[in-house]
Amino acid sequence: MTDTHQQGGGESVAVDVSQIPVVILCGGQGTRIREASERLPKPMIAIGEQPIVWHIMKTYYAHGFRKFVLALGYKSDVIKAHFLDRKRLSSDVVLRPGQEPEFIGGDRSEEEWEITLVETGLDSGTGGRVKLVSKYLDAPYFMLTYGDGIGDVDITAQVKFAVEQDRLACLTGVHPASRYGEMHVDDTGTKVVEFNEKPTLATGWVSGGFFMMKREFIDSYLADIADEDMLEKTPLQRVARDGQLSVFEHEGFWMGMDTFRDWKELNELWAAGEASWKIWKD
Repeated sequence: MTDTHQQGGGESVAVDVSQIPVVILCGGQGTRIREASERLPKPMIAIGEQPIVWHIMKTYYAHGFRKFVLALGYKSDVIKAHFLDRKRLSSDVVLRPGQEPEFIGGDRSEEEWEITLVETGLDSGTGGRVKLVSKYLDAPYFMLTYGDGIGDVDITAQVKFAVEQDRLACLTGVHPASRYGEMHVDDTGTKVVEFNEKPTLATGWVSGGFFMMKREFIDSYLADIADEDMLEKTPLQRVARDGQLSVFEHEGFWMGMDTFRDWKELNELWAAGEASWKIWKD
């Protein structure tokens, strides 16, 4: 899928998203969702029958992206095994003396995606992980997101916006949902007239991930950082101060799967057929 967009200076730029790598940060230990992350790395915790990282990849895939770079750390072997064994473990297996196993049937819906699984260390920070996978980022742009955040972000529109803004980095801004019930009280101050279980905090923006960056961002802001450094600290603070960070405002659904409660809610949405991030067809 190739789109032509106008850069800030008026120059038309062709962007083939199938050649833009999508970096997914999959190395964290998920300490706040310990119930599952003691057995699995957080990106492998399932929504429905598939791990959340699959849902994230399917979202990008639906927008035309085909190349994925997963930055691994905690329990990296589990993520590698999932992708290596995805078809083999879903097949019938015939074992014959002296012959290689024969795999019959299995998952025939393999997407046409290229996946690079990169060991970036157990203790690396998010900035260090991006730096460590940079040798696999050979396009003028790359996308970047976290392995535990899901949403119905219009990534095609974000690509168009980022190219038009022509800055080194663009992040998706979201309104987080409150974990507390919101009450609207009448003028007497004694009666609740409306109660919302989980309202959206529309008064401010937070980063929802889903970055689009120029390859130059790595050389300018990550080249000198240590492996344990966080992307969200000095690199993003500096690029913002330099006027090189755009925000693509997303008013729709977004959730980070930080806790068991988040995992439960995401699975309830999926089971009820109300997963707004599912923009692909089965």
